[in-house]
Amino acid sequence: MHTLSTELADLFARDISRVIQEIEAFPDTPSIWQTVPGVPNAAGTLALHLEGNLREFIGRQLGQIAFTRDRPLEFSARGVEKSELIARLEAVKVSIPPVIARLTDAQLGAHFPEEYMGKPIVNRQFLVHLLAHLNYHLGQVDYLRRVVTGKAAIDLAQL
Repeated sequence: MHTLSTELADLFARDISRVIQEIEAFPDTPSIWQTVPGVPNAAGTLALHLEGNLREFIGRQLGQIAFTRDRPLEFSARGVEKSELIARLEAVKVSIPPVIARLTDAQLGAHFPEEYMGKPIVNRQFLVHLLAHLNYHLGQVDYLRRVVTGKAAIDLAQL
């Protein structure tokens, strides 16, 4: 039976897979950390940021999975190996969608543990926001890969 929780979990799993596919499509670690004029964040930076964001807001706050976020490190770390980035994103793909899938309708309608932009937000709306955030950065990683490698679009995971 499909519920909003399972449908959202499927979308998160698909889109985390897509980030992994994009990182895999870079030829090597240095290219993942290459920046271009006017774009301060490398694809590796965005991958680390997505890992921290999903593990904090979904894993820790909704799933009670132990995690200590270091957001400044997400943006300052450089040179993390391609294989490590992929392994970390694979771990996110394994841990985060099940948290979402287990949420009941009542939990989806409950307030998220933190305010967002100074106001309460319900879990359902915050999850949609987080999915949009994931896809915003997925698009950035895709364009960075294309610019850095000169390669075209890749076939991405489907539902």
